[in-house]
Amino acid sequence: MTRQINLQSLNTLGAEEFSRLLGGIFEHSPWIAERVAGRRPFASLEALHTAMVDEVEAAGEAAQLALLRAHPELAGKAAVRGELTAESSREQGGVGLDQCTSEEFARLQKLNADYNAKFGFPFIVAVRGHTRASIIALFEQRLANDRASEIQECLRQVYRIGLLRLQDLLQHPA
Repeated sequence: MTRQINLQSLNTLGAEEFSRLLGGIFEHSPWIAERVAGRRPFASLEALHTAMVDEVEAAGEAAQLALLRAHPELAGKAAVRGELTAESSREQGGVGLDQCTSEEFARLQKLNADYNAKFGFPFIVAVRGHTRASIIALFEQRLANDRASEIQECLRQVYRIGLLRLQDLLQHPA
């Protein structure tokens, strides 16, 4: 279970502890939390999330692509090896990606390979509220997108994942 804290307490933490606690909100990208630590206090969860999104937007394309590439494939190699972050493992397991049939797993592996070959980063979707079938269908649909559109869609999904993780951390209803 993820540690939970309220916003008031989060606002009073030292910068290092704040950054450590929020370092997993955006996958393997603690630099985002580090950059917003000095902007406290935040009046709301939404204000904190907006500040984090603003940092990603201001960081430029190279940092944004690095953020996208930091995300694991869905039911991919990292999941098979047990190398997902606790957050990703919980999210993927929550929609049953750890219980794929052999056909679903093979299909996801093929989609992961095709997507990475076309775009140069993994397919990203906020999986909460999806099923394995809806994820596969969305995966197939988004493979038809152009790269620029898919970068924007992946960033939108990353921001949604970040918001959901903040809601979990701050005991905030979705």
